[in-house]
Parts: sequence; C-alpha cells; structure tokens
Amino acid sequence: MARRWLPLILCLLIVAGCGARPADGDRIDLDTTVTLPAEPGRTGREPLRVAIAAVISPKETLVHYQELLDYLARKLDRPIQLLQRSTYAEVNELLRAGNVDLAFICTWAYVDGQTQFGMELVAAPQANGEAVYYSYLIVPTAGKAQTLQDLQGGTFAFTDPLSTTGRLVPVYWLWQNGFKPETFFKQTMFTYSHDRAVMAVAEGLVDGAAVDHLVFEAMVKRDPSLAQRVRVIRKSEPIGTPPVAVGPDLDPVLRGTIRELLLQLHEVPEGQRILEHLQIERWVVPPDRAYDPIRGMLRAIGRP
Repeated sequence: MARRWLPLILCLLIVAGCGARPADGDRIDLDTTVTLPAEPGRTGREPLRVAIAAVISPKETLVHYQELLDYLARKLDRPIQLLQRSTYAEVNELLRAGNVDLAFICTWAYVDGQTQFGMELVAAPQANGEAVYYSYLIVPTAGKAQTLQDLQGGTFAFTDPLSTTGRLVPVYWLWQNGFKPETFFKQTMFTYSHDRAVMAVAEGLVDGAAVDHLVFEAMVKRDPSLAQRVRVIRKSEPIGTPPVAVGPDLDPVLRGTIRELLLQLHEVPEGQRILEHLQIERWVVPPDRAYDPIRGMLRAIGRP
C-alpha cells in the first residue's frame, strides 16, 4: 500500500512554506465528478449535488462513501452527483455559490462557512460513544522526536489549509510556545488528505505530521504494520466531529429529510452495514458549542 503513494508524496514535497499551494503547472488535480443513479427506472429528477473534500485520497473517498450516497439516492428517489475537490476551501466555495446542495467538510471549514455565509450543520458522525475527534501528532518510529519541540528545524506535513486536525491544531500548539510554522520548520508541505500525510511519515519522507485520529486509527486497523512505522507523540483536546453541511438556501424540507435519513441510519440493517464500513456508530446533531475549541484556537492565533 505504502509504495503506491511515493510518487505523489514526492511531488508534493516541492510545496514549501505554510499556506503555500503548488504552481499551476505542478498542481495535482484531485477534482472529479461522479453521478450515482437513483432507483432503476426512476429518471427525470434533478441530481442532489454532494461535495466531498479529500480527507482521504479521492479513490478511497469514493469507496468509503459510495454505499451511503447510494442509500440516500434511493431514499430520496433522485440521482446523486458527487463532486470531489482537493481542498476544503473549494468545497466551501461550491456551497457558498449554491453549486452544490450538501457537503462533507472539515470542522474548521464549517466554522469558517458558518461565519462567512451561513452554512448550516445537518449531522455529524459519532464513534466510540462520542461525537468528537482528535488531532494526532505523528512521527516515524525510527526517529528520536518525543515532543513537538523536537521537530524544530525539520520537515512537516499539513493536510489542508482549512484542516482543524491537520493544520490548525499544530499551528495553535506552536503559537502556545511562541513559534510560527514558517520559522519553526525548515520546510512544510500540504498533502491534501490525511492518509497521504500518514504515509509521508511512515515512509520517512517528513519528520512529522498532524492528522485526523479517526483516519489514522482506521488505517492502522487495515494495515497493522503502520503501528510499527509511525508513533503518536501528542493528542489534542476533543473537538466536535466533521459535519455534513448545507448552504443557507437549500430547501428546508429537503434538508430535514436528509437529516432524518442520516439520524435513522443506525436503526435499519442496511444502514448498520453502511455505518460499519464507515467505522462510525451513528449520525447525531451536536450542539454548536462542540465547535467552540476551533473558534478559541482561531482567536488565539489571530485568525478571523
């Protein structure tokens, strides 16, 4: 599994500096659009447009979410058009412009969209009895780093400019100690997915990374050898899980129907299988205060 990511990760290493993006000629295109049909024989209805940013790589994203989207297509009696984008900012822009109806997004992207244009939360996943997740600071097992401070002068992988676990949390940790990424690290990069960041560390291509703990734990479960190649040296405070969200102009009836389908998914056998494959227990509606830790970190580092 690891070797197939090497060419992509090596290409991404040219992206230096916190917040940098590849030049046009170097940008790796992770944008795709896939249309999933509704029930056979049902035609003529407008697709429900769903956007997903690459929390995990595009191919893996489609594998993980296709069952859920197929289920929604059947229950809503309409096809679903899936748009995958390489950054959370691109997905937020699709929602803001009304070019998609529904999106699976990151928590920082949700807080930003809520502030900027009234993005609304539909539901969020619950795992292990909690609708929270954590940022893991990870390093190669073969390395000597035991703390974030040990990574000073090294190379570091962020996942996305608007990722909470993959960027905001480590930037906040650095701020607590009087540092900024651009001066603390020798070089930084964006992998634009958590699984690529994990593999960059596992292959020793970077000295450290910050990733979504749910993605990391799922990867270790599928490939236990990762636990011998990657160490977790710090875990963040709990943060409300990444939600499914909609723009402010989506039909409230449709929004309510989608919410009910998600909230009831664990009550039906097919839904239980889908949730098992997604490695979550159920969908819930968390209180808005679940995302206060993000707002607090943003205020602390001087971000609006």
